[in-house]
Amino acid sequence: MHRKKIGSIIRETVRFAVYLTLILALFSLMGMGQGAGCPGQGGAGGKGGSGGGLMMLLPLILMFAIFYFLLIRPQQKKTKAHRALLGALKRGDRVVTSGGLHGRITGLDDQVVVMEISEKVRVKVNRGAISGVAQASAAPAEKSDKKTEARNDKKADKGK
Repeated sequence: MHRKKIGSIIRETVRFAVYLTLILALFSLMGMGQGAGCPGQGGAGGKGGSGGGLMMLLPLILMFAIFYFLLIRPQQKKTKAHRALLGALKRGDRVVTSGGLHGRITGLDDQVVVMEISEKVRVKVNRGAISGVAQASAAPAEKSDKKTEARNDKKADKGK
């Protein structure tokens, strides 16, 4: 839910920047048209009035391009990757929720995922709450358990 709020804030910020850019572009075009042909108002007297207007729009266009490449496009890529991740979920996957719960998927539905977080402890979470697939497998944990068992056996043998 927290990620949804951040996403909506980013969308609103980008929407505001686009509207502001359009309004400033309209004002600059209106200002350019007033002074271009009137020598008494500091205009150019009929030469090259539209070139100055394009130069005034250039920073606004650059600002929109920067917003697009730094905010909009990465967010769209991240959203697309997350949707693909949620679509590829299957039983037995080890996942992490946005709240930090680690578990193994035991059941799937369109909106709900049943996760086993411990032996015989299952929780239902919204599919959108899954933030990623855990990379750590159960095999390294078993190796560390075997090492600790071996140490305990050695200690027991020394005690006899």
